[in-house]
Amino acid sequence: MSRPLRVPIRHVMAVFVGNGLEFYDFLTFSYFSVYIARTFYPDIDPNTGLLATLISFGVGFVSRPVGAVVIGRMGDRIGRKPAMLLSFGLMGFAILGLALTPSYAVIGYAGAGLVVLFRIVQGFALGGEVGPTTAFMAEAAPPERRGFYLCMQYATQDAASLIAGVIGVVLANVLSDAQLQVWGWRLAMLLGASIVPFGLMLRMSLPETLPSIPAPPPAGPRRSLAHWLSSLPARAKALMAAIRPHLAIVVLGLMMLTSTTIGSYTIGYMTTYALDTLKLAAVFAFGVTIVNGLFSVVSEVASGWLCDRFGRKPVMIAPMILLILSIFPCFWAIDRFHNVYALYGAEFVMVVFAGLCSVPAIVAITEQFPASIRSGAVALVYAFAISIFGGSTQPLIKWMLIVTRNPMAPAYYWTGAALIGLVAMILVKESAPAKRKV
Repeated sequence: MSRPLRVPIRHVMAVFVGNGLEFYDFLTFSYFSVYIARTFYPDIDPNTGLLATLISFGVGFVSRPVGAVVIGRMGDRIGRKPAMLLSFGLMGFAILGLALTPSYAVIGYAGAGLVVLFRIVQGFALGGEVGPTTAFMAEAAPPERRGFYLCMQYATQDAASLIAGVIGVVLANVLSDAQLQVWGWRLAMLLGASIVPFGLMLRMSLPETLPSIPAPPPAGPRRSLAHWLSSLPARAKALMAAIRPHLAIVVLGLMMLTSTTIGSYTIGYMTTYALDTLKLAAVFAFGVTIVNGLFSVVSEVASGWLCDRFGRKPVMIAPMILLILSIFPCFWAIDRFHNVYALYGAEFVMVVFAGLCSVPAIVAITEQFPASIRSGAVALVYAFAISIFGGSTQPLIKWMLIVTRNPMAPAYYWTGAALIGLVAMILVKESAPAKRKV
């Protein structure tokens, strides 16, 4: 990795704030899925309506690899800054569109169709967001603090989760169930959309960290949208060819990110789990997101510092082993005691271990790609793991709960994924600067 540019901390924070704002609205859809289901699928069985809504949530993950190819590779070709501006602008458009989509009572199932369309745009934007922001952070950081800088990729996402949770708790306290369904979830999304101009302004002030930007190709005739779309397979093929020499970290990275993604979205499902399976009041269910967001941020920041001090692998492996040992007891306690104390306590334990082991994984992956392909490669590896397993985790958990009638079903799925991640963490090379190892 090349010598980092000395980027002022205010510029790095601009990336962090933008990253968090984007994930706020992405997560809000998940947290309010019960109410969104009632808005767009009021005429069918509640379980089926919720499953359809979770599938709509999952559709946003399908377009992530396309965003990774287009915007992620754009970050390598013309710079990190324009790629980050494009992804943020698209996200703002999708957020506003979702918040203003008419309900089933107004336009029937066309509303559900618009939700799917805006989710696809959200997924495209986020697929391209991760690569340029992660590359920017890695290039802005001093080598000995790269883990701490890159931990903000996850920490800001979970800070957004915390904010979404606080807003959810406030709305659940002051609004009735009917109000939450009619306009409460829309208000939560619009609060995020209102910050988009601020986020764009912050990102416009950023410097460029890409060490050398290739000269643009000679100007040619304007190309149609159809021509641009037809060129996507060639763009993907070129990116895959550039990544091929780094196949080992691609495979291990996919295994690690698959594991942490399934964990993250299982934790993210706990609000819906509390509402739908445990039948807890909304105010307690949204409290789960506060526990999740708060202790995820704390554990991820701690993990970034620890992996700079002790190396990437020890800080991945030890918490992952503890997580594997804790998942079944935590879900057993939730099911056995069936109260808010067991739910919050179990969530705390799982969140801390998951946060500690997730940060070194993205650091190790980023450090092992050269700057010339870093944005596109990280975006593509991340997008494939997220699109396949982030998009499917919550619908699959709901399906497993319906079919098995076993509230322990999420524990089986998550434990299997964590074991796969542990194998990859053991096999991956240590990428921390040698002078920081102890």
